[in-house]
Amino acid sequence: MIDHWWQTETGWAICANPRGIEEVPTKPGSATFPVAGYAVEILDSKGRPVTKAGKEGNIAIRLPLPPGTLLGVWGSPERYASAYLSAFPGYYATGDSGHVDADGYLYVMGRTDDVINVAGHRLSTGSLEEVLTLHPSVAECAVLGVHDPLKGQRAAGFVTLKAGATIDHDTLAKELIGLVREHVGPVAAFRDVTILDRLPKTRSGKILRKTIRQIVDGEPYTVPPTIEDPAVLDALTLAVHGTAHTH
Repeated sequence: MIDHWWQTETGWAICANPRGIEEVPTKPGSATFPVAGYAVEILDSKGRPVTKAGKEGNIAIRLPLPPGTLLGVWGSPERYASAYLSAFPGYYATGDSGHVDADGYLYVMGRTDDVINVAGHRLSTGSLEEVLTLHPSVAECAVLGVHDPLKGQRAAGFVTLKAGATIDHDTLAKELIGLVREHVGPVAAFRDVTILDRLPKTRSGKILRKTIRQIVDGEPYTVPPTIEDPAVLDALTLAVHGTAHTH
């Protein structure tokens, strides 16, 4: 599989493996290199370039943007500036976080609003998901920050099993908790694992993270019109709360 990365706003790939021109070796989890027209940089929270390879930060594109990308927000030029250009002056803020390795390969780890605060420690849910998928029995996963009365937020993992996997659920949960402790450390305080038959997704395959979070936190929610199968939400509610309830 060859990965690439783009956004609706950009209209075409920001990072890709240029197979038809000069194909390069793939790296699992990386969208490879920025393509012509995009000056991609990793910035810290104050907008300073992150130069250390592998250190996560905000993915931003130095202005100007190339042809074919968004020129504004319809009827609201001030929203265009505030949403995309104000966070880091001189840059387009993608809203994604990630890192670049020593060879220049870009890894997109998740949305910047998917960084959770556990007892004062900032953790990337994308990094935690990367660890969970190291387990040979895990097919897909999502890690979310859910409400915790003591820590403010805690990381909760939701996983599906590969076809044919026969591992006991309690055993899998213990092994996943051990993986996070090994790769991220005890600071993650990762203890919550829910095993599902399927993750709630849109018809295009996007995991409905906000809806999962609302269900776990017991908040009212609306079934997204783009959902692939609403019955998956009932199964999630049953798994988390022990009973299915109407929304």
